[in-house]
Amino acid sequence: MNNHNPESTAKILIVDDDPRIRKMLSQMLATRGYLALTAGTVAEGLAMISEHLPELVLMDYQLPDRNGLSALLEIKERYPSCYVIVATGRGSEELAVEMMKAGASEYLLKPFDFRIILERIDAVRKLREIELANQLLNAEREHLLHEIETWNRELQFRVQEKTEALQRAQTEIAQTEKLAALGYLAAGMAHEIRNPLNSISLFTQLLAQESEEPENSEYLGKILKEVDRIDGIIHNLVDAANRSRLVVDDIRLDQVVYESLLIFTPQIEARQIEVSFNCTEVVPPIKADRTELEQIFTNLLINAVEELPPKGQLSIDVSLPEGQIAVRISDNGGGISSEHLDSVFKPFFSTKSRGTGIGLPVARRIARLYHGDVTVETTSPQGTTFLVIIPREQHKHL
Repeated sequence: MNNHNPESTAKILIVDDDPRIRKMLSQMLATRGYLALTAGTVAEGLAMISEHLPELVLMDYQLPDRNGLSALLEIKERYPSCYVIVATGRGSEELAVEMMKAGASEYLLKPFDFRIILERIDAVRKLREIELANQLLNAEREHLLHEIETWNRELQFRVQEKTEALQRAQTEIAQTEKLAALGYLAAGMAHEIRNPLNSISLFTQLLAQESEEPENSEYLGKILKEVDRIDGIIHNLVDAANRSRLVVDDIRLDQVVYESLLIFTPQIEARQIEVSFNCTEVVPPIKADRTELEQIFTNLLINAVEELPPKGQLSIDVSLPEGQIAVRISDNGGGISSEHLDSVFKPFFSTKSRGTGIGLPVARRIARLYHGDVTVETTSPQGTTFLVIIPREQHKHL
């Protein structure tokens, strides 16, 4: 191996089995500032390429261990940035075309014209510089396109996420406004409606006391029951948007659930409903208004009890996931149909002919006032489970 001008960054490997040609070419390249490396066989040449990674290989086609085509294919496969000029003393157009197709950058005939060799080497080096620069630009372009595509996907995802969040917020605002408008309307009408209701109730009770006909007594009892139902509806409508009864105290949520369940004892016993109440951990008290929390579970329990068939099953489970209190109310009724599932928390939506459609919206509204929520955890023709989540820490609530 002959090393000339070791400071040069341009390395050219000469692979030829004739030592005189190697020496002559090395001296010529050294005068042009190249660092010339030499090898007498393909094996030696591949070892030199692996160690020094030359820019250019000037290789004889006929070598003792392998022909130039085989060596060229391996060089281009293993070292694609290494450009190859093939030289031969037995040239033909067919061989030249074959070598160029295999990846040769230039094809020279022996005996060498050294002026032409230097011109071809300079030309191939310029070609290499341009092509490698283009490869870098293309790689950078592909990288930028990939980054842009990734950013676009992230942007689309974020836009979609924010749009969905905005739509949910708008829906909740609309529902809250409906409840608020309902509360204002109900509050204004409550006095006017309750006055005639009180009169109806009073006169009905008087008629019931004087009536001697069992059938009339039954009818009068139904009238009083309907009067109470109307009064209860007015009461619920006012509570739907108002929060005037707020009395904050240390409240055990499991006790509130159990006491709310006791309200339905007559219906449960009359219909022989099987009830299970599970609470295996000590539930810590939270700062809350008992009446508000009772309203959540009263609304959920009345839905469950009304949905249950005779001898149905009602299950209440209280647990303590991290930082929260979770209450699951499950029934084995007919479930909620998929077409109604998205609407059950909308004000005034009800599948019952006598329902007001405000029980679940009010329950959710109150839960969210305590930074919690009411959701349908599961539903199927075999039953439904409502999940109430209330954070344990409520010191920032008011």
